[in-house]
Amino acid sequence: MAAVSPFTYTPITRKNPLTPSFTTPSKSTPSKVKPTHFLPKIKALSDPFVLQIAESLEDSIPTSSNLQKLRDSSSESLLSVSWPSRKDESFRFTDTSFIKQSDIIPVSNLKKLDFYKNLSVSEDTLLLNLTIVDGFIVDSLSQLVGLPEGVFIGSLNSIESSELTKRVLEFLPSHEKGDLFWSLNGVGSPDLVVVYVPEGCKVEGLLHLRYVSSEGSDKGSKKLPVSNPRVLVVVEKGGEIGIVEEYMSGDGDADLSYWSNSVMEIVVAEEAKVSHSYIQTQSLNSAHIKWTSVRQEKSSTYELVEVSTGGKLSRHNVHMQQVGPDTITQLSTFHLSGSDQTQDLHSKIVLDHPRGYSRQLHKCIVAHSLGQAVFDGNVQVNRYAQQTDAGQLTRSLILEPRATVNVKPNLQIIADDVKCSHGAAIYDLEEDQLFYLRARGIDLQTARQSLIISFAAEVIARFPSSDLRKKVESHVKKLLNPPVPVEKSV
Repeated sequence: MAAVSPFTYTPITRKNPLTPSFTTPSKSTPSKVKPTHFLPKIKALSDPFVLQIAESLEDSIPTSSNLQKLRDSSSESLLSVSWPSRKDESFRFTDTSFIKQSDIIPVSNLKKLDFYKNLSVSEDTLLLNLTIVDGFIVDSLSQLVGLPEGVFIGSLNSIESSELTKRVLEFLPSHEKGDLFWSLNGVGSPDLVVVYVPEGCKVEGLLHLRYVSSEGSDKGSKKLPVSNPRVLVVVEKGGEIGIVEEYMSGDGDADLSYWSNSVMEIVVAEEAKVSHSYIQTQSLNSAHIKWTSVRQEKSSTYELVEVSTGGKLSRHNVHMQQVGPDTITQLSTFHLSGSDQTQDLHSKIVLDHPRGYSRQLHKCIVAHSLGQAVFDGNVQVNRYAQQTDAGQLTRSLILEPRATVNVKPNLQIIADDVKCSHGAAIYDLEEDQLFYLRARGIDLQTARQSLIISFAAEVIARFPSSDLRKKVESHVKKLLNPPVPVEKSV
């Protein structure tokens, strides 16, 4: 009997024979199709688990001619990637087996109307609000009244202007080379949410993008529903907008299992400005993987303020590309691992032109013995980025003896006329600080809470509105209430 190759893979039978298969690259003309003698090599190099997820995602989404190019390029890239493991440098400290050991089920449609009884439109009539449930826009829970002329916020398929559609499609597919999860989103995203600000337009107030995960299995179940929201933000020359992204569970159940695999791409044109706030408070039994890719042109400004406290596995990949001189990039992030969670931030800032400016502040607290925090920050200053001023600082606070923090700050400098710095520190609460507060009549529990909250306050204070700051601070205080041993009376 002939020996069976260990690399043999039997492709999943497709429902629609006209739809491109993940076992071969999809091409528009027969002349570009790879010769058949290459197919066994492609199958051997492909990861059956990755292809199976991609197949199920493709079968679950509606067809869209506008997104087909993105889906084709994403599907082709999946042919040569495998599921990440600890052997991969970028996932050395991040265990993704929680996802791989689950039964991945794509969310293919919206829940019934009774689900939305737990949700409501924002009470603030001055706040622009867009609700995205499992990657689908829900108009009944959105509020987009009073948009300035030329501003568009909504689905790509609902754009009426052919010129605007053409402009948006210039950025699809993106030139960004993301990882496996980036490509899975490109294959499985049911729609593209577009935020477009025309030249010279300044949008007053904040745009609140509320992401809701409606599908979820009970704790302990192997089923893991996955959604793939995707947003493209284009701010033309001189335009300005403030965006708040908030990720949450639909019914507030902290035990539901699901996987949110999200992508946001931002294009900041010359002299434009984007203020970006990101809040992640999803279920503690969920997986949350997020890509934020930003392209900044000459004299533009991008600011990110992030607080992430949810998810059993939470990873944020942030990629900044300065493609013009006199560009400003500022990142301020705070991660909290208050349970047996992994909070992971992988950031990369690439400076290619003169007089670039970047500042990154990352803080994290691990308050559980099985909690973990990961920070991998890369600042790359290339040859022509002379007179660059780049700074990076990461500080971690460990509140339990067996908690884990892995930090990897990294500066890659090729230019010779630069001002760059980075620093990293990992520590517990200092006894002299506690003593100082207690000497002034403050009890031990209150002293600990004050020091912990003040550690996070430096990032929280950078949110653009007082209401947002109060909301986030209240949430963090609720999570950070560690038990303190009762002191014995003498």
